[in-house]
Amino acid sequence: MATYQQQIRVRTRKLGLLIYDARISRSRKIEPCAKAMGLSVDAYQLIEAGETAPTLPQLESLAFFLDVPLEHFWGNQTISTLTPADPVEQPAQLKELRQRIIGTRLRMARSTHNLSVSELALKTNIPVEKIQRYEMGLEAIPIPDLELLASTLEIRNDDLFDQRGIIGKWRSDKAAVQNIMELPPGVRAFISKPVNLPYLELAMRLSDLSAEKLRSVAEGLLEITY
Repeated sequence: MATYQQQIRVRTRKLGLLIYDARISRSRKIEPCAKAMGLSVDAYQLIEAGETAPTLPQLESLAFFLDVPLEHFWGNQTISTLTPADPVEQPAQLKELRQRIIGTRLRMARSTHNLSVSELALKTNIPVEKIQRYEMGLEAIPIPDLELLASTLEIRNDDLFDQRGIIGKWRSDKAAVQNIMELPPGVRAFISKPVNLPYLELAMRLSDLSAEKLRSVAEGLLEITY
């Protein structure tokens, strides 16, 4: 069985490769990527080299900056070259807030599982003092440590992703577009025409009706037809 240190080392190196792939796919230089993550160039290069791991807020900022799915960094596939995204910076204050939110989420999950900090440290091999600082938002959590804690506390990785902030909205918009693109061509063509909006609104209202009410509507239509 792989040791904690081996698991962290392998995950950190994989993250470095995925981050490098994302940057190259967008034809971006190191400097703006480092700036988007709030890091020095040297610190960013250590991440791409697989020597150190980023935190989730830093990774969210990079994904937003490069306009690539955050899920890319949990996958095994490289991404194709697309149109470069416009540079967008995430304020340092927002990263700090996200770190506190993540820490609170971990602390709540630990409480739900009735685990003490010492018990969680024993399960993860992460020092007690470090877990305490993570939970208080006083220390940024590297992705490998975050994944280990989330797995132990039965938290899905995407449950920790930004849901309501500017990055959360960006992810939601991307997911909506992807869902539309997966529809049959005829359906996509129909919903893309503004003139069909009343039919879509009607479908939305009908979807909120109970089965009994839908049956009543259908019977009424049959009476009118015949």
